[in-house]
Amino acid sequence: MQPSRQIAPSPYRFAERMSYIEVSAIREILKVTERPDIISFAGGMPAPELFPVDAMARAQAQVYAGNGQAAMQYSTTEGWLPLRQWIAARLRKFGIDSSPDSVLITSGSQQGIDLVAKVFLDKGDWVAVENPSYLAALQTFGAYQAKVAAVDSDEFGIRIDALEKVLAQRRPKLIYLTPEFQNPTGITLSRERRDELIKVSRRYGAPILEDNPYGELRYSGQAITPLASRDKDGLVIYISTFSKTISPGVRIGWVNAAPEIMKALVTAKQSSDLHTSTVMQHAVARMLMDFDYDGQVRHISSVYGARCNAMLEALQSHFPAVAKWTKPEGGMFVWVELPPSVRAEQLLDRALDQGVAFVPGAPFFAEAPRHNFMRLNFSNCSPEVISEGIKRLGNCLSSIM
Repeated sequence: MQPSRQIAPSPYRFAERMSYIEVSAIREILKVTERPDIISFAGGMPAPELFPVDAMARAQAQVYAGNGQAAMQYSTTEGWLPLRQWIAARLRKFGIDSSPDSVLITSGSQQGIDLVAKVFLDKGDWVAVENPSYLAALQTFGAYQAKVAAVDSDEFGIRIDALEKVLAQRRPKLIYLTPEFQNPTGITLSRERRDELIKVSRRYGAPILEDNPYGELRYSGQAITPLASRDKDGLVIYISTFSKTISPGVRIGWVNAAPEIMKALVTAKQSSDLHTSTVMQHAVARMLMDFDYDGQVRHISSVYGARCNAMLEALQSHFPAVAKWTKPEGGMFVWVELPPSVRAEQLLDRALDQGVAFVPGAPFFAEAPRHNFMRLNFSNCSPEVISEGIKRLGNCLSSIM
């Protein structure tokens, strides 16, 4: 009989905060989807064929030819002024009170979440989040050893009555949510609840972190103005990104916030990375000078809308009637509720054998994970591939049931 192997203790003394950070289930699954035979509904990947590669290449060439030395130099933490001017003007179109001084350029919107958490949260502080919620935001709050209060949501978004109970009982220092085409559910917060949320935030003095990476990708329904456009008290911190409309590879996001918050964010960013890539800021600003950005957004929305419809039609055709799913008006995700007896993790094992990947829903729940949910991404597959992938998934689900 072989003696059992003893696992040696780690010689490294990692920070306590590392024990609060969960490994991303999405990133682990994406390792599997690198196989060329896999139809992947797992990642939140924009469609690469829609990236404005030629326009970006021209812009970079123009930057290097006309102002290359400045673009390759250190820059201010706040960000390249022409880019902040463009973003502020864009935000004003949505009714948000913005100026270049209220805009901070970040390395993707994920850094915006991290910086806000850094300046607001101490160990043991509460953060109120919609449940389910964006997985990477939950990771970030865990990194600062915050406690997460999960607030139930329904088809109209976060429930304000449940949120007010959390605010009264736990006094969270921050409210985090994605009002437009939420990740993972695809749900949009209703106009009525937005107004209620602003009132509740004001009543309890609780800042709102409005994460809006998908807001421009609407392909049906009526547009709703952001929470930040309703804010008169400087309590809404608005973050967004070019990752879904230009490219995630440029790593350009931004935060729009009140002056006192902005000052703290700039100080926090100085200790993180000094400033976002100067070269990419110059290139994006140069491209936007003569690029049809609105046309780009319309084109992406048209393509994603067709892919979303293909997924919804395939789900209707190939999934059993006991399954339910959201019908998003934009964004990149469909959220599927399976019968209570089915675990999405078990379904994933069978699906991978059939060449299909998705993300089980349990990691998105901030409290009491529920295992009969799954997130499907439709933005990075053609309608034909989507139909085939959902057909395979439906067969796997039927075999389990």
